Amino acid sequence: MPVRRFPDPRSATVDGIVAIGGDLEPETLQCAYAQGIFPWPVAGLPLLWFSPPERGVLDFAELHIPRSLARARRRCGYRLTIDAAFSSVIRACASTPRPGQLGTWITPEIIVAYERLHALGIAHSVEAWADDRLVGGIYGVDAGGAFAGESMFYRAPDASKIALLHLVEHLAARGLDWLDIQVLTPHMARLGARAMPRDAFLARLAATRRRGLRLFGPN
Repeated sequence: MPVRRFPDPRSATVDGIVAIGGDLEPETLQCAYAQGIFPWPVAGLPLLWFSPPERGVLDFAELHIPRSLARARRRCGYRLTIDAAFSSVIRACASTPRPGQLGTWITPEIIVAYERLHALGIAHSVEAWADDRLVGGIYGVDAGGAFAGESMFYRAPDASKIALLHLVEHLAARGLDWLDIQVLTPHMARLGARAMPRDAFLARLAATRRRGLRLFGPN
């Protein structure tokens, strides 16, 4: 049976592990994201579920767009879409090398699970195109009116950053004012993201979910 309840994420280990094992059924994933928990497969171990002690968040009011990025955005000519090629985006994210990482946490099982979420209207992607070639993108999960960014990739200069900016503009237009980026990276910090203590993040997630925002589809 799918797991539909998780331990309180405040009970996580020092490394942020909330639970071990379980499945990747849509109901399980929805339950996890609603509680600020996400899966992170580690080779050779049962499925791990995390809620890290500090969470990366991007407040839209604090978004910093460097002049070089703003200029690239104006001149790039990329065509930007939403949910036009989810499977291609998640597969490209899985195959993109990451500095300091061996392999990827986006396993074939994760890909199948999130494709199912996408088919249910829960996982979403933004794509950047150069003519008809997919050159960048980002995907993530609608956590009941909050949004958790999962991963992004690029195959042309600034394509992933420009896709991210398109996602932010879309979410802001739907009333959302922040983005869960899970783990703070130097790249995201340069765009204005910051780390938030777990308790503060969980309170913010709960408050945002209570707003009942409809982030995708018809308003």
